[in-house]
This record gives sequence, C-alpha cells and structure tokens, in this order.
Amino acid sequence: MIIDKILNNNVAVVLVDGEEKIVMGKGICFKKKVNDDIDENMIDKVFALSSADASHKFQEIIKEVPIEHIIVSEKIIQYAKATLGKRLNEYIYISLVDHIYSSIVRFLEGITVTNVLLWDIRRFYKDEFAVGLAALDMIEKEFNVRLPDDEAGFIALHLVNAELDEKGMEDMLAITKVMQEITNIVRYIFNVEFDEDDVYYYRFTTHLKFFAQRLVNHTTYENSDDDDLYDVIKLKYKNSTKCVNRISDFIERKYNYVLSNEEKLYLTIHIERVIYHKR
Repeated sequence: MIIDKILNNNVAVVLVDGEEKIVMGKGICFKKKVNDDIDENMIDKVFALSSADASHKFQEIIKEVPIEHIIVSEKIIQYAKATLGKRLNEYIYISLVDHIYSSIVRFLEGITVTNVLLWDIRRFYKDEFAVGLAALDMIEKEFNVRLPDDEAGFIALHLVNAELDEKGMEDMLAITKVMQEITNIVRYIFNVEFDEDDVYYYRFTTHLKFFAQRLVNHTTYENSDDDDLYDVIKLKYKNSTKCVNRISDFIERKYNYVLSNEEKLYLTIHIERVIYHKR
C-alpha cells in the first residue's frame, strides 16, 4: 500500500484501486513519507468510509486521538452492529471516537457530566443502553478506568442517533424529550407504571420514537383513507382516545405540531394495547 497522506505516526491514508482507505497500526508511518510503501503486516485496522465528508471528518478526529482509543471505539461499534442487528451510519465513527476519548480525558481530570435523560434512555432504548454498559466494560478492561453509567447513556444516544440517520445529537435529545413527555401524560392519565420488559411497551416506545422523529423534523403523515377506521377506534377505545386528545393538545401548544388523524389512530391503538394488556 502506498501512502497518500500521513495523519500521524500511527495512521495514514492510502489509495487502493483508486479508493481512499484509512489504515492504522503502531508506528506504521515512522520515518515514512508520502508515496512510500507500508508494510501490510504492521496494519491493525483498515477503515473505508464511502462518504467523503465522513472520511474527512474522521481523519481530522483521529489525528489527535491515541490509537488505543480508536481501536476500543471500533470494537464497540462492531459489537453494537452485531448485537443490535441494525445498520449504523458512518458518522458513528466520528461521534463515538470523539465522545469516548473526551469522556476518558474528562474523567481522569476529575470532571463528570450528569446525563439528565439517563432514566428515560434506560427505558426507551434498552438494547442500546445495554451496549453502552458493555462499552464501559471494554473501556475499563483496556484503560483500567470505570466511567459512570451516565456515559453508557450518552453512548446509547450516539447509537440511536446513528440508527435514525440523524445529523446531530441535538435532534436525538429532542426526540427523547418528546418521548418522555408523552409517556408522562399517559402515566398520569391512567395512573399506571409500565412494565418495561413487556412487548407492548416496547412497541409503544418504538412508535413514539418515530413519531417524535417526525415532529422534530417537521414532517407528518398525510391523512389517508383511514378516517372511517379512526371513527370506529374512537368509539371502541374511548379512554385511550381521550388520552391521545390530551397529548395532541399538548403537542400543538408546545411544538406547534398538529397530529394527523392517522397519527392519532396509531397512537390510540398503541396506548390501548400497552395499558389494557398490562391490566
């Protein structure tokens, strides 16, 4: 492999059949210069990001990050892909490497950041949070540093963010906030605590996640031909319909977002299932 660009002593950009790849290994660029050959036996990791923007940003990040932090971050990403069974967009390499490196540095400096959404992340994104806890184990094994569970929550949000193909953590925080608000309304109206292991609760929160994503992105379902069905549902599930009307009023007041009848229909059905299945 011929060096196209040297990022630091351990990382280089190479061209393989015209495709740009980022290669990493301890000391692979020691006493090397552009157009020199790299011993492939010294390469530990190869990254090939299809997005030019993602590749550029990743190169900028890893210039400053020690190789050990990059390797453990990549292990976490591969573990997340295998465990969650979901596609993660390429920007996860940028956001997660930067976050893990920064969180370790902050912790060693005696600085901890409280995750105010931790409780809701545990509830809404249980699988991703479990990966976050496993990530803390990997970090502890590699660096002998045990980060607080707040960081597992932040890692989970980065994963969910990559699943939804969002551009930034700000949207993900807003989505989680909307989910929290709607769930609190349902809990208050029905005076109920949810069984977070229940499959109906999982379906309910999954529906909320994508509803909140539409709200944050200012997109909505177009009303379809389901108005007749919605009329039937309103008569059949009167308590859940009243709850959805309360949610609709709250969302319109706070976010200036008007729920379509189709959104009300599906939300009513999910609330009915999660409440009355429990009882």
